[in-house]
Amino acid sequence: MKLVIINYGAGNIQSIKFAFKRLGIDAVLSDDAEEIKAADKVIFPGVGEASSAMAKLKATGLDKIIPTLKQPVLGICLGMQLMCNHSTEGDTTGLGIFNVDVIKFSKEVKVPQIGWNEITNLQSEFLTSIPENSHMYLVHSFYAPKCAEMIATTHYELDYASALQKENFYGVQFHPEKSGVVGEQILKNFLSL
Repeated sequence: MKLVIINYGAGNIQSIKFAFKRLGIDAVLSDDAEEIKAADKVIFPGVGEASSAMAKLKATGLDKIIPTLKQPVLGICLGMQLMCNHSTEGDTTGLGIFNVDVIKFSKEVKVPQIGWNEITNLQSEFLTSIPENSHMYLVHSFYAPKCAEMIATTHYELDYASALQKENFYGVQFHPEKSGVVGEQILKNFLSL
């Protein structure tokens, strides 16, 4: 299986690569459109700031390639947020895969949300064999509100979409690569899609 991690200067790439290595998969880092299109599975990672991350995608033309991919694609953290219509972080137009706008938590709560939190209301074969109320690791100040493409929720100030799915596109706000046994199972589920 050829697994490509999109390389556009976003953080957390090495921890994702190590997580798949533990599962016996040597992921390839690439910003080459043809290599990404030829992959069996694609990871769209992200730790950083939305507008600068989108600028890097545009500079390589990957903003046009990602929405056209036909194989399973998993956006992680900022990767998921960039797959949405828009983010208020840097007033950033996203890739428009998920029909929801990303917004910031209010001043009533501490941001970023850092640490372990539960995922609930699990739907989709992507989350098969994941127990309801499993704890996942999160680090974020912006979130996708509840929407039609939501396949899991998390509560922090309010219930929000912690996982999204539309056709072959999947997105998680949490970091499966840093979420222990349950996170590893989610990555296995992605590999078996």
